[in-house]
Amino acid sequence: MRTVVYDDLPEEARKIREMVFMQEQGFEEEFDTIDDYAKHLILFDGEVAAGTCRFFLDRERKQYVIGRIAVLRQYRGQHLGAELLEQAEIQIKRAGGETVILHAQKQAEPFYEKQGYAEYGAPDFEEGCPHVWMFKKLN
Repeated sequence: MRTVVYDDLPEEARKIREMVFMQEQGFEEEFDTIDDYAKHLILFDGEVAAGTCRFFLDRERKQYVIGRIAVLRQYRGQHLGAELLEQAEIQIKRAGGETVILHAQKQAEPFYEKQGYAEYGAPDFEEGCPHVWMFKKLN
């Protein structure tokens, strides 16, 4: 597996997010203006894009945010989500970030806790799906 970082949303990342978030999970508002300035990571298995995520500096919060973590169904169970998180965290540390936050689907909270993230604030909803804010201090 190799990870590539892009300044613009690549077509491979768009397709993965459409498949995972829109087709599988039923979200309709997947793409937003954050995609225009976020960095996008793709994890490749040879030439096949297997997973993606994005990260960006939220200037209002003065925090780096990781989001849109998606792994194709056939690659799940291989710890690629953890690999994407780790690679994003490395990039954020290189950019001077000391902490990172993310807006996790409530059902994915145990996964993020295993990666060192802790919940903060009250749960909320995104397109009717319960979410929770989580943070991690980077070492």
